[in-house]
Amino acid sequence: MEFRKSVKSDIPKIMVIIKQAQAYFKEQNIDQWQNGYPNEEVINNDIEKEESYVMIKDNEILATTVISFDKESSYKNIIDGKWLTNEDYGVIHRVAVDSNYKGLGLSHKIIKYTEKVCLEHGIHSIKVDTHEENIPMQSLLKKNGFEYCGLIYLEDGGKRVAFEKNF
Repeated sequence: MEFRKSVKSDIPKIMVIIKQAQAYFKEQNIDQWQNGYPNEEVINNDIEKEESYVMIKDNEILATTVISFDKESSYKNIIDGKWLTNEDYGVIHRVAVDSNYKGLGLSHKIIKYTEKVCLEHGIHSIKVDTHEENIPMQSLLKKNGFEYCGLIYLEDGGKRVAFEKNF
């Protein structure tokens, strides 16, 4: 398995994986990634900012994620807790695995890869937010050493649980 930065020709497959994740969330009654988000415009923007990555095996895209080093404005105000550090950090967004490959530990590999990318940038902290009902993501984060830090609110008012890992 390898990771690489996404290119525009990856967008159709990335969108297939995103739509699978949206359907999964809908089936599980998780109000995340509904109402057309993320869409092709969002993915295209991630690629243009060189923050979009894909996991590939045998020339097939199995998963996608975003690794960003931009400061998240919604992370400035954390409620009912606090961040572990105030140092520079990486952020993981839009983790999605092709439904044909779920249960193989690919999300764990995404986190490990994100740690590697962060270290290459001299960064030793990753922050993540997820929907409070997205228990699978919260479980993944805890299994990978992330600590619950509190609540944040997105620019659109959406409430999210926030996690951080230092390494």
